Amino acid sequence: MDTLQFRRNRRLRTSNTLRSMVRETVLRKEDFIYPIFVIDGEDINNPIASMPGVFQKSLDHFAIELDEVVSLGIPSIILFGLPATKDDRGSEAYSDQGIVQKATRLAKERYPELIVIADTCLCQFTDHGHCGVLEGGKVLNDPSLELLARTAVSQAKAGADIIAPSNMMDGFVAAIRQGLDAAGFEDIPIMSYAVKYASAYYGPFRDAAESSPKSGDRKTYQMDPANRLEAMREAESDVAEGADFLIVKPALSYLDIMRDVKDNFTLPVVAYNVSGEYAMVKAAAQNGWIDEKAIVLETLTSMKRAGADLIMTYHAKDAARWLEEN
Repeated sequence: MDTLQFRRNRRLRTSNTLRSMVRETVLRKEDFIYPIFVIDGEDINNPIASMPGVFQKSLDHFAIELDEVVSLGIPSIILFGLPATKDDRGSEAYSDQGIVQKATRLAKERYPELIVIADTCLCQFTDHGHCGVLEGGKVLNDPSLELLARTAVSQAKAGADIIAPSNMMDGFVAAIRQGLDAAGFEDIPIMSYAVKYASAYYGPFRDAAESSPKSGDRKTYQMDPANRLEAMREAESDVAEGADFLIVKPALSYLDIMRDVKDNFTLPVVAYNVSGEYAMVKAAAQNGWIDEKAIVLETLTSMKRAGADLIMTYHAKDAARWLEEN
């Protein structure tokens, strides 16, 4: 034993204080963006069976949710809307009296400093459930861009601080940037769902947002989970078109992609810790199979370690409380 030569890496792990001093990745509540589902109507607080702790909320319950989010120190929310009516063009998405627009105005009146992000897509608003104009069973790219730009402008007029287009049409960032600029919203940033895979992890979200396609799937516009280089092409396109943030969705099974995006581009990277990832943790925790607090904080830390600057997560409220405890 006297002749062994090796490094004593454990020296920096001998106490909690020392471990904290040399910690490379720090998770903060300021990193979180909390997704909220707002629905037309009154006194609606519908629990999502596949997402314990998540609800569809009418504006009266949404106001209470805002109070809690702000009290926890979470700096930002992203809004997903469930309209009273749907049609083949998703017209409620770009109506000035649409549910996302009404929720945005309420949030900004109540808490002007809260950052309100508007998800910009058509799937929750179309009667066919696709993210664009559907004709003959095909989602048409260019006609969809006009409607997406109209949606973004309407959301900006309502007071949204950031526009987050999630539709994955080619050219969507360019179309929305042009629309915002022409309407006088040059200073509104675009948080692009730049790298969005056609993932099975979205299942519970489609229950929450009532946005499942009535026919077909979204594989002609969302990315193949097997592809890595394609993610760089998608992100590069959005950067060139004027994106201000780059979202990687899903997060947990795509940490390698997140690191690639962080290493190749200088814009802030956003991880979307999606519904299926959330649901699996919740189900295991309810069965007593895991330590929910430890698993959630470790998972969210892994996203930051992989390169995320911000994290959209349904765990945000719980995680904010746990970080305060720590």
